[in-house]
Amino acid sequence: MMIIELKGKIFEKVTELAEQESLEVYVIGGFVRDKIINRKSKDIDFVIVGSGIDFAQKLAKLLNPKIKVSVFKNFGTAMFKYKDTEYEFVGARKESYQRDSRKPIVENGTIQDDQNRRDFTINALAISMNKASFGNVVDPFGGLKDIEAKIIRTPLDPDITFSDDPLRMMRAIRFATQLNFDIDENSYESIKRNKERIKIISGERITDELNKIILSKQPSIGFNLLFDSGLLEIIFPEMYNLSGIEKNNNVGHKDNFLHTLKVLDNISENTDDLWLRWSAILHDIGKPKTKKFVDNSWTFHNHQIVGANMISGIFRKMKLPLNEKMKFVRKLVEMHHRPISLVTEPITDSAIRRLVFDAGEDLDALLTLVESDITTQKEEKQHRFLTNYQKLRVKIKELEEKDFIRNWQPPIDGNEIMKLLNIAPSKIIGVLKDEIKDAILDEKIENSYEAAYEYLLFLAKKNNLLKDEK
Repeated sequence: MMIIELKGKIFEKVTELAEQESLEVYVIGGFVRDKIINRKSKDIDFVIVGSGIDFAQKLAKLLNPKIKVSVFKNFGTAMFKYKDTEYEFVGARKESYQRDSRKPIVENGTIQDDQNRRDFTINALAISMNKASFGNVVDPFGGLKDIEAKIIRTPLDPDITFSDDPLRMMRAIRFATQLNFDIDENSYESIKRNKERIKIISGERITDELNKIILSKQPSIGFNLLFDSGLLEIIFPEMYNLSGIEKNNNVGHKDNFLHTLKVLDNISENTDDLWLRWSAILHDIGKPKTKKFVDNSWTFHNHQIVGANMISGIFRKMKLPLNEKMKFVRKLVEMHHRPISLVTEPITDSAIRRLVFDAGEDLDALLTLVESDITTQKEEKQHRFLTNYQKLRVKIKELEEKDFIRNWQPPIDGNEIMKLLNIAPSKIIGVLKDEIKDAILDEKIENSYEAAYEYLLFLAKKNNLLKDEK
């Protein structure tokens, strides 16, 4: 039997209270797994053969009377934060499910009942908190061996486990991705058989698991498992549709799904920003809708525009935030081809100024995305592109130091144009404002109020907007 050493005031007080109340208490689940594999854990779960709420309230008083305990009576759980760690307490329970719901019918149970309801053997491990057996690992399903073998396996029949709570299929893939474990063959085949059951799970819960996959060290592991299992086609058909190679006259295009995964892995080496990683996932999402075979080659003209227009629908369907995060992703998808032209053609200062102005505060994120988009296997080509992007970064820095263009605004805004020309709000106001902006960015006129004012008068006269003076 394995014995795990646990140190700290929290464990001492749990043991003390368990003896005082004559209760069986165990620390269980992810903390135990992470402790064994030397992985940091942000929270600790305790299971009590009795009332988890009552135990949590009494323990909090022993630790510090000022601790605020959050109680969830419907779930029979309580939790509190102590020294930067969250602790959750639940009574041992037995669960049964109905076919059309993932919400279980819950009854009081034993530690064995509670371990039976756990999703995977590596999450069913428990450590005794009782004085006589303190530190003993309770492992009824061989979770320790599965950790050693790096295997994700359900403790009971996987068809029952996944059918009862289909979200566990996503969790299996998420843990395989985060821990770099394999899903055992029997469990993975069960995911394939039960994939349609995922449809009873809310979009929020699915997306929560998907985001955890996206934030892992190598997200492609999870997306390949989602694709091969059939889950991706159900939960994220737009991404699934990127897959495959079509040929015409023996001319094929690259598999845009595999390309996207490479871009995602590339960007994940440089950022933990969830939304920048989402921009990598969605940067080519418009390609299936724009694919055409013209002049013996495949084209995807304006896929970035089509893709950008798809973002709000995807975010809405997947219950992602419809706020600045969505706007950020849409902007990067729409602009991701702009820097490419600057490293494949002669660079002009005006083109760089326009890129810096349009990207604004998201310029660095955009450049990180486009550099991650270099997935060619040809070393010479890859080196050339990366070198050109580095030159572009240097040129951007030089122009920014001179022009301060990133957060720049034209010296005359729309309100002043209406006032100076005495005209009502209309489409022409935006046209005039853009022409002044473009003239300054292209260095046709100086970046000053006087030059902008003179140019405005010129444009107004040209467009017959100046009223005759009598």
